[in-house]
Amino acid sequence: MTTKTMHLLKQVEVAELFKEIISVGELLAKPGLEIPQYQRPYKWTGKNINQLFDDIAIHKDKSSYRLGTIVFHQEGDRKNIVDGQQRTISLLLAVRALIKLRRDGLDRKDLKEQLKMLEQLMMKPRFESTISKVNIHNNYLAVSRIISRSDFTEELIDFLLNKCKVVTFVLNDISEAFQFFDSQNARGRDLYPHDLLKAYHLREFGTGNEQLKTSTVARWENSESYELASLFSQYLYRIRNWSKGTSARYFGKDDTPLFKGVNIETVAHFPYVEQLRIAHHFVDDYNLQFERRIDGHSLDFPFHLNQIIINGCRFFEMTAHYQEKVARINAGSKQGALVGNEGLNGYANTIMDTINTYPGRNRTGDEYVRVIFNCLLIYYIDKFGYVEISRAIEKIFIWAYSLRLKMQVVQLASMDNYVLENNNLFRLIKESTRPSDFINCNIPAIDKNNSSKTEEIEYLFKKMSYL
Repeated sequence: MTTKTMHLLKQVEVAELFKEIISVGELLAKPGLEIPQYQRPYKWTGKNINQLFDDIAIHKDKSSYRLGTIVFHQEGDRKNIVDGQQRTISLLLAVRALIKLRRDGLDRKDLKEQLKMLEQLMMKPRFESTISKVNIHNNYLAVSRIISRSDFTEELIDFLLNKCKVVTFVLNDISEAFQFFDSQNARGRDLYPHDLLKAYHLREFGTGNEQLKTSTVARWENSESYELASLFSQYLYRIRNWSKGTSARYFGKDDTPLFKGVNIETVAHFPYVEQLRIAHHFVDDYNLQFERRIDGHSLDFPFHLNQIIINGCRFFEMTAHYQEKVARINAGSKQGALVGNEGLNGYANTIMDTINTYPGRNRTGDEYVRVIFNCLLIYYIDKFGYVEISRAIEKIFIWAYSLRLKMQVVQLASMDNYVLENNNLFRLIKESTRPSDFINCNIPAIDKNNSSKTEEIEYLFKKMSYL
């Protein structure tokens, strides 16, 4: 819980704050549960439903699994849901589907009786919003498909109803309830996407690994929050999406599944996992051999920007790996002479000096163009190292800064659309097997310059015969 939240709790002690950890079954059976009219529409989609039930299935062997927080405003006999309505409605839909599609065929009498009881006790909310009605209809069908599968066993039904739990807070004053909601969701750091990823991957560590957990996340804890936010939103999120031909404008909570992958210890032996499993165990085994005490060598895991994420320890190692790579690129960019340990030739040195010094470089549009340049350079080095790096920088510069010369105003949408619609070089790197596959691609020359404060960029384009 954040410091601000703890401070607020002290403020609202007079409001008779009541905290309770209860199961999904207990939540839905609560008397007086209501969704007030002032709540926003129900906006969860099938993607959210599938993610929720994927998470539940992954953790089904645990003694319990925490689904989140619900905040109530107690108003007489009614418990109005102030925060957590999206999750509550989704769980309500799941239990409704279980009652209709599975209850009569269950072998376990205790589950049958529990579902009969819930059918009588569960709230029956009404929705006026068309958005809510459409999403409820679609999500009921989605959850019906999930609970009808043969792998949604009676044990999993029991886990959902009785071992999946939520933390509930009940406040008597409506203003205090909304204040508490705001402290959790608006001001608190717990909603930053990278913090949600941290919490997820900490849970993915095996039991008994507290020492490993502490040492692995040390770099994360020592990093400024804005540095981690920038790493994921500016670099990792955009590179992974653009290389797939997918839009990458804002990195938010709904995008965190992009950085959730497989747990090597629990995932089945699918063919696609085996290369990850081999590399994972080989690196650990090599570094633990007694010879390493003599030769001092260590082997880093061979991370790649497009690879499937390995949950837990490797996620934090991957984060540290790319923090160092981004820092190295930025340091080389500021020097304007070196990228890594390789000297630059051709126009590459001039390019690096120019993009770091030209007068318009700090305009919003120019910074968007620089994002394209930095991301593509990191992606190239991640795949091919520093082989032909000078020629790669020339190609990346022409492609990225063509956007700056073509448009008078560059916005976030301009950047995103340009990458996806103009010979997407991120996809080209992804599909390339040799540096020459990328370096020899054809980029058309620019007919005229529609921008201003870019004379130095224009001069380089002319010198390189692209304007």
